[in-house]
Amino acid sequence: MAVKRVIKGVHVVPMGKANAFLIEGEDGLTLIDAGFPGKEAAVFEAIRGLGRAPDQLKHLIFTHGHPDHIGSAAAIIRTTNARTYMHPLDIPIAESGGPFRPMEGAPGLLRQALCRLFYDHNERVPPVAIDLPLADGDILPIAGGIEVIHTPGHCAGQVALLWRPGRMLFAGDVCMNVMGLGDPVGFENLQDGRASQRKLASLSFDAAGFGHGEPISRDASMRFRNQWGKK
Repeated sequence: MAVKRVIKGVHVVPMGKANAFLIEGEDGLTLIDAGFPGKEAAVFEAIRGLGRAPDQLKHLIFTHGHPDHIGSAAAIIRTTNARTYMHPLDIPIAESGGPFRPMEGAPGLLRQALCRLFYDHNERVPPVAIDLPLADGDILPIAGGIEVIHTPGHCAGQVALLWRPGRMLFAGDVCMNVMGLGDPVGFENLQDGRASQRKLASLSFDAAGFGHGEPISRDASMRFRNQWGKK
């Protein structure tokens, strides 16, 4: 499974129904999210496709602690020994491997059906230890600087990540880009989720990546403003 370049220095790793992203930095590789369980081979194949070795993966940053974002993390860490990062509200879930917090389907029949189909809060995944807690406003000294933006709603401990050198936002599941930019499949708290969407719509960035759906390589913040900037 080939990696797909989004912008210079960033590649999307397709992992079935979820995405992960590799950032190339002078300090090694950084992975954003880890997909469903059993998808670690896709990550290692992507790394080798960039002419790198798995032990060059130095950082694994999670947007949030849901099964489709942490599922392969333990297997990836066993091979790479990468350092792990997550918001404190989700760390206990990651370190226990579940169960997860309940989530209601987003407005609309399709998303409500998808939420029931793909999200089971009683699911269990291999637990993963978290090395460093993330806080809103942190600037991680990784790959030239990654800004942490707390974006609860879909998940209480969700963060978005803004890679400053490439002006690319990793939105996690604040939204998805499947048949257009819109809601994720569900929310733990709809009001918080709307506030997080507006928060991202107020920022300036060129590209955006999502846990689900196609990345946007340019004019991304304009798309966010058009969707959520006036609500």
